[in-house]
Amino acid sequence: MSPPLLSLQGIKLTLGGKPLLESADLSVAAGERLCLVGRNGSGKSTLLKIAAAEIEADGGVRFMQPGANLRYLTQEPDFTGFATALAYVEAGLGPNDDPYRALRLLNDLGMTGDENPARLSGGEGRRIALARVLAPEPDILLLDEPTNHLDLPAIEWLEEELRSLRSALVIISHDRRFLQNLSRKTIWLDRGQTRQLDRGFAEFEAWRDAVLEEEEQQQHKLERRIVMEEDWLRYGVTARRKRNQKRLARLHTLRKDHREHRGPAGDIKLAAAEGKVSGTLVIEAKAISKAFGERTIVKEFSARVLRGDRLAVVGANGTGKTTLISMLTGSLKPDAGSIRLGANLEMATLDQKRASLAPQTTLKDALTGGGSDYVEVNGERKHVMGYMKDFLFGPEQARTPIERLSGGERGRLMLARALSHTSNLLVLDEPTNDLDLETLDLLQEMLSDYHGTLVLVSHDRDFLDRVASSVLVSEGQGRWVEYAGGYSDMVRQRGAGPTPSNAQANAPAAKKKQDAEPASTAEVKRRLSFKEKHALETLPKRMDELRAAMARLQIILADHELYNREPAKFASASAAFAKAEADLAQAEEEWLALEILREDIEG
Repeated sequence: MSPPLLSLQGIKLTLGGKPLLESADLSVAAGERLCLVGRNGSGKSTLLKIAAAEIEADGGVRFMQPGANLRYLTQEPDFTGFATALAYVEAGLGPNDDPYRALRLLNDLGMTGDENPARLSGGEGRRIALARVLAPEPDILLLDEPTNHLDLPAIEWLEEELRSLRSALVIISHDRRFLQNLSRKTIWLDRGQTRQLDRGFAEFEAWRDAVLEEEEQQQHKLERRIVMEEDWLRYGVTARRKRNQKRLARLHTLRKDHREHRGPAGDIKLAAAEGKVSGTLVIEAKAISKAFGERTIVKEFSARVLRGDRLAVVGANGTGKTTLISMLTGSLKPDAGSIRLGANLEMATLDQKRASLAPQTTLKDALTGGGSDYVEVNGERKHVMGYMKDFLFGPEQARTPIERLSGGERGRLMLARALSHTSNLLVLDEPTNDLDLETLDLLQEMLSDYHGTLVLVSHDRDFLDRVASSVLVSEGQGRWVEYAGGYSDMVRQRGAGPTPSNAQANAPAAKKKQDAEPASTAEVKRRLSFKEKHALETLPKRMDELRAAMARLQIILADHELYNREPAKFASASAAFAKAEADLAQAEEEWLALEILREDIEG
């Protein structure tokens, strides 16, 4: 087993007087694929920031191999000071990195590189942030919610790009399918401590449930032992012998362990406030069309949505998913065609931007509408503090402004608001954004039990498979086609997932310019210089020497006890190995560039 490139041991951190991380470990070896999972607020992003040396822990040890190259994708990148997207991406390159790769990644992500970072949407900002960390092909890549704001084509492109890298990956994501496809090891951060599963995320949830069940059994046994010892204390003590004093001390220890035990975080109690039964026909669209200028969003689309249907709308960003739903629900008039809504409809919506409330609005006022201590749920008045508790909000957060809530907390708040409204038609635009995996499970269960009709937009493939009964896909040029089943069923019927929007599919001018540049440089014919000829002859021997040196160092580093027995020798060998690896990569690139130049000149 190769030595770790990055190691965190016994990491401790306290925020706001409460311990967030108590004993967190993380070890990343070359080429590993790890996912870091845990509830919202458990400290996953904080641990990743400590790994990236963005913040310093209160205690513990952080070690990174000398010469190892690390890149970190934060949830909120800072674009300040960069005039263009390309300038931001190129600023993340090292001296030996390929600048053409930076532009190629931007083009693959549907960007030209000329965009102003200050004016980008959330999805565009995420794309250039990804290009910046992917371009150098680092030894270690730390990714915090890399799929946030990405559409399905971009998510599937990112999966393939990450598979092709030799980099070690540590991924935080709420996208189950993304984690299942990429992870080979799972780190579970729970109550300030980490547990490791040497298998991918696909097997994590069953293992987690078994761990929690065993913990519950141990706590039950502890409680029974305390009852037995307390019974002995009341009826069995005969004298203050040393044996009795030891047993009394053991009882105090058991009580202390029971008192200080931190149980797992509670579950959200999700239940939609269901209204009267709607008519059999919920929505009927007949040949509706919509265009903005010369751009056609929907063209002669017809569909019928019946009571109990679960219709999912998917497609690349910019294809008009939200516009289509707005027309289907009657909030936007089509340019042509007609929309008919069924009888007795009561609609509740969750908007994508979570921006329907002022940032200064308090949590309590957001739920009650202001001026009240009660929330109306299923026709019954419920105290706002109890309703907040159902969504894992503490009473001390009642007066917290929305702008100070985390992304996950804002997601839970908007869910709480939407589900409190009486409805028989739920319209959910990206409901899974920023929700942790446990909350997603409960949301899926609630939607399965919901007796009304569901219309949703989502880029979460696993969520679509579990919830949707049919999927409506953009085929481009305003054409929409409905497929029976979930996302995977749609892919099997269609033969592929959603295609990029026209803006992303068209080759941008920057890419054409990039493709033209190598050709123009190749037109300049010349002879190899003496120095270049000498390098072509001597570099192969130099590369062989470096490979042999790396093989010898690998034998030394393969000793699992070396780090503990001789840390100085381990550090020296690690540094030498890293330098030899970097020198080999540089020599290979130099030789390859000279060989291409020689072929161009001679060809």
